[in-house]
Amino acid sequence: MDKTTTGWLNGFLGVLIFSGSLPATRVAVADFAPVFLTASRAAIAGLIGLALLVALRERRPERDDLVSLAVVALGVVVGFPLLTAIALQHITSAHSIVFIGLLPLATAIFGVLRGGERPRPAFWAFSLLGSLLVVGFAVSQGISAAPVGDLLMLAAVVVCGLGYAEGGRLSRKLGGWQVICWALVLSLPIMLVIAMMTSPGTLAGIGGPAWAGLAYVSLFSMLIGFVFWYRGLAQGGIAAVGQLQLLQPFFGLALAAMLLHEEVNPAMIGVTVAIVVCVAGAKKFAK
Repeated sequence: MDKTTTGWLNGFLGVLIFSGSLPATRVAVADFAPVFLTASRAAIAGLIGLALLVALRERRPERDDLVSLAVVALGVVVGFPLLTAIALQHITSAHSIVFIGLLPLATAIFGVLRGGERPRPAFWAFSLLGSLLVVGFAVSQGISAAPVGDLLMLAAVVVCGLGYAEGGRLSRKLGGWQVICWALVLSLPIMLVIAMMTSPGTLAGIGGPAWAGLAYVSLFSMLIGFVFWYRGLAQGGIAAVGQLQLLQPFFGLALAAMLLHEEVNPAMIGVTVAIVVCVAGAKKFAK
């Protein structure tokens, strides 16, 4: 199997894992405060990442890599989880998932700026079309009904796209799982302190679903998913493999309907199908 194909397979596995992130976050913020959820998931994943790095005796990143790792940490360890957790207090996970359709465009833009990639003009046409479909859907659903939630999701997409691109670029040097582990370790001291400061006064009112949500976003969304995702970006190209995120609404909407019993209307399905068509065109013209 060639490197590009392996990259797409790894990227697909990463997207499949990430698809459960927003529904799990939606469940968790029912009982946990967004700041605590963000800090605790990063702290839990950071402790596991530290244990892996020590056990496998991985060499420390060079000084020049620290800035990139800080960008990764701010984008995917702190920024995206915190912004989405707050957003999900205002909007449903089914609604927020559709915004994930903007991530491929954001990732591709930062892939050009930070990764030096140069997709063809047709690639940008398909990426832009997919993004416009997502924005058009949000407006048609009544963006004024929850403008705070939608704006937070847009901000989350921007910082996440930067974190994805920076991590994919750095993975070519350090390796996929090493990048996310070092980014988690870099943010671990601060996240531990914040988690302790914002922890619930009592655990009596925390339900089982909230604990399950916290476990999922800590182990899978914050660590395991990135092992596959960063490896895929490094192998198959940031802009190209990043388009796989357009598949995420399919899985996410299905999970929201099955687990949270949220409504998935025909408009959501129609937009999702349309943006998946866009990924095929973007993939063809990625190089």
